[in-house]
Amino acid sequence: METTQTHATLEDCRRLIRDVPDFQKKGIVFKDITPLLKDGPCFRSVVDRIADALTRERQAPEIVACPEARGFIFGSAIAYRLKIGLVPIRKPRKLPYKTCSVEYDLEYGKDSVEMHVDAIGKGQRVVLVDDLLATGGTIAACAKLIEGRGARVEACAFLVELDFLKGREKLAKYPIFSLLHF
Repeated sequence: METTQTHATLEDCRRLIRDVPDFQKKGIVFKDITPLLKDGPCFRSVVDRIADALTRERQAPEIVACPEARGFIFGSAIAYRLKIGLVPIRKPRKLPYKTCSVEYDLEYGKDSVEMHVDAIGKGQRVVLVDDLLATGGTIAACAKLIEGRGARVEACAFLVELDFLKGREKLAKYPIFSLLHF
């Protein structure tokens, strides 16, 4: 079925991202993307723009990997658009089969991410996709997990980048594409 929706401008999409003060902690201004997600033309526009950017200047990726939970939203749509597979990266004990994991530091403590041991093959070209780049810790851990299986992280792509948190510095060895900057 053909859709009649048109692409929205990036400014239209930016206006739909709302600030929620003091969520999940006091002093944090959370970027809420849910209004953008419910707007069909904006959602389509950002997915198409990210997918196009991932194939424009490099060899097409073979697989998309994304961390839970909002990364799944964009990663799934981009994998579909690129006609390639999707690898979910999850918090511990959420995947049903044998997993490999990487532990990483948080501001106050540690966390880890896991994926199935057979999710990514040696030498595969992988793009990491998430909704937002903040400090870069989660995506850096995801990249380490992927590289630990012998695959190559070709790029990291985000809907939003919070420039003031300098997450890009943790990912300096990878090409990074962020659609919107705050």
